[in-house]
Amino acid sequence: MADERNLRPPFVGKFRFKIGDLEIGQFTEVTGLAVSIDVEELPEGGQNAYTHKLLGRMRWPNIVFKRGLTNSDALFTWLSGFSGAGLTGKQNKVAPVTGSISVLYQTGKPYRTWSLIGVKPVKWTGPRLAASSRDLAIEELEVCHSGFTVTSP
Repeated sequence: MADERNLRPPFVGKFRFKIGDLEIGQFTEVTGLAVSIDVEELPEGGQNAYTHKLLGRMRWPNIVFKRGLTNSDALFTWLSGFSGAGLTGKQNKVAPVTGSISVLYQTGKPYRTWSLIGVKPVKWTGPRLAASSRDLAIEELEVCHSGFTVTSP
């Protein structure tokens, strides 16, 4: 039987975010899954046809997750462990952890997973609450990280 991965590409609307073993949930949008490398141009004396391009540091933008408001407490369980989060009043120190973003097949099996190194939450935004609005209640989570690796099951 042929490998499921080769027959059908995954639907990009089904994915999950985990921190360690804690499943934060499924989100409707993820942005910022990218990397860029600084490039320094070095002109060489006597060589006018081109400049040497030297690669520098890698830059990993923050990742932003969006989803409809849920009644799951997993996100706040993770957020409350950080010092200065102001969610529980406790002053805990928590080291950055490994997180993962997995694109899933419709069957729920992972197609591709990005393991995020040193994930830390930097911003959470709750839904806009207005009695006159017909918009969905959307929450947003922004995390920083120190890079990622990619795996396929």
